[in-house]
Amino acid sequence: MSEIEAANKASEAASSSKPKPERLPVTVSKPTPYTFDLGHLLANDPNPIETSRLGPLNTSLKATARDGVQSLLNQLLTTCPITSSQQGVLLTLPSPSTILPRHKPLPKPKQPTKWELFARKKGIGKYSSKPGAAQADKERRKKLVYDEEKGEWVPRWGYKGNNKADDDWLVEVNEKDWKNEEDAAVKGSSIRGMSRAERKDRIRRNERKMRANERKSRGAGSG
Repeated sequence: MSEIEAANKASEAASSSKPKPERLPVTVSKPTPYTFDLGHLLANDPNPIETSRLGPLNTSLKATARDGVQSLLNQLLTTCPITSSQQGVLLTLPSPSTILPRHKPLPKPKQPTKWELFARKKGIGKYSSKPGAAQADKERRKKLVYDEEKGEWVPRWGYKGNNKADDDWLVEVNEKDWKNEEDAAVKGSSIRGMSRAERKDRIRRNERKMRANERKSRGAGSG
C-alpha cells in the first residue's frame, strides 16, 4: 500500500469518526409570536433573550438569531408568491409596511426666481394659458444647458453660450496652429491665449461694422 492511499484512508476514518452536526428543527415556537415586515425582510421578536449564567452569551445570541432567520424564511416561503423564470426561482415581496426614517431632511422647496415670478404674473412661457405655449417653452429649453458654476440655465451656443467658456482647462488645437506655438511662446502667450484674443478681436471688428452700418442707415434716412 502506498503512502498516499494510507493517508487517504486515515483521513476518511477521521472524518467518519467526527460526530455529525445536529439538525435543528424547521419550525420555531415562541411564547409570543413574531411579527413580520416582509417588504423589508424584517422579523420582530418581542420575546426576551434567554441567557444562562453557565453558558456563554454568544451561544444564546446565535440561537436567537437562528430562530429569527428560520421564522422569516418560513413566512416568506408560505405567504409570498413564487415563480420560475429563466433567471431561476423568484419570490415576490410585498410592499413594506414599516416607515423608516429619512437619512437626510426633506429638501426645501426652491424659491422662484424673479423671472419666474414675472412670467407667472404675465402668463409667459409655461405659465401662459394659450394652447401650445407649454410645448413652445419646452422646445426653447432644449436650447439651454445648466451651468453648474453659475447655477443658472445658459444658451448652448451663441451669445453668452456655454460653448464659449474661457475657463476650459482643455482646448483642442488644430494642427496648423501648432506652427505658431513658438511665436506665441516668444511673446509670452500660448495657443489658448491666441484663440481667446482672436475671438475678442473678431467681436470688436463686428461691433465696428455694426456701428458703421448704423451710421450709413442714419445718413441714408436723413438724405
